[in-house]
Amino acid sequence: MSASSPFALSLPNRPARAHPPFALSLLKRRRRHSGLSLLLLAMAGAAPAQDEVPFITTPDTVTLAMLQLAGVGPADTLVDLGSGDGRIVITAARRFGARGLGVEIVPELVAKSRTNARAAGVANRADFREQDLFTLDLAPYSVITMYLLPQVNLQLRPRLLALKPGTRIVSHDRDLGDWQPDRSLTLDVPDKPIGRDKKSTLHLWVVPARLAGWWCGADVALHVAQHYQQVSVTMQRRGQAAPAYVFDGRARADGLHEGEQAAAAGVVASLDGEALRMTRVRGVAAIGFEGTRLRASGVACF
Repeated sequence: MSASSPFALSLPNRPARAHPPFALSLLKRRRRHSGLSLLLLAMAGAAPAQDEVPFITTPDTVTLAMLQLAGVGPADTLVDLGSGDGRIVITAARRFGARGLGVEIVPELVAKSRTNARAAGVANRADFREQDLFTLDLAPYSVITMYLLPQVNLQLRPRLLALKPGTRIVSHDRDLGDWQPDRSLTLDVPDKPIGRDKKSTLHLWVVPARLAGWWCGADVALHVAQHYQQVSVTMQRRGQAAPAYVFDGRARADGLHEGEQAAAAGVVASLDGEALRMTRVRGVAAIGFEGTRLRASGVACF
């Protein structure tokens, strides 16, 4: 990764979003706190100061790597949750041609971000809003970036998983619990202001297609059990009690395949609206499966 700044003007490092784990009312205030401050405050049983608490900063190399990991391009609309001085949104617009929104609760940082966007020449593609991130509609965005505490990620997880399949989510250092990332990347970051190992880990998730349930064809049915990207598929033929084929695989934005590797690994199925089409099955004669989702609960296809 390049160590140079992703845009010409000089900006202070982007602060991370951090929220007290011990008080939901404080969590909703969307204030920033350093990990050390939170620990000391939690041990003391006291609420943090309302406004002035130390920042956690993100070096420019990490900002750029987050956007590269997400594969951001001109067709994307990005939202940065807790956007600080606006550098992720500005970099996405200036370096990758995307449009973006930064959501930030601190008015001074929103104003600063707008100034920075004008100075970078991207004010027409980089917008900033003073808003609580939990009140934002995430549906319009193809890429979501964030640097939040773990409990905030977990609160957001149901909303993220419900987004349009193919939506990309990148988080700095924090995961999404048992929703395993599709890819993780660890960077050496010598100028990282926190931590002794001076590393940052970035996680990417791609919202998978929702495939759970029965898919009914003329003479073949598929039952799909799904846990995030992980799927277990049972293929059933009409008139046969035993399954014709059972396999585990991964759900993608537009279908599923068997195994962790590329399509050559085995089963390939594509999702087109409410139709699931099987194009190949390893070790099983081609069946040309095409089926639609069974909406009724508690029943099978035949």
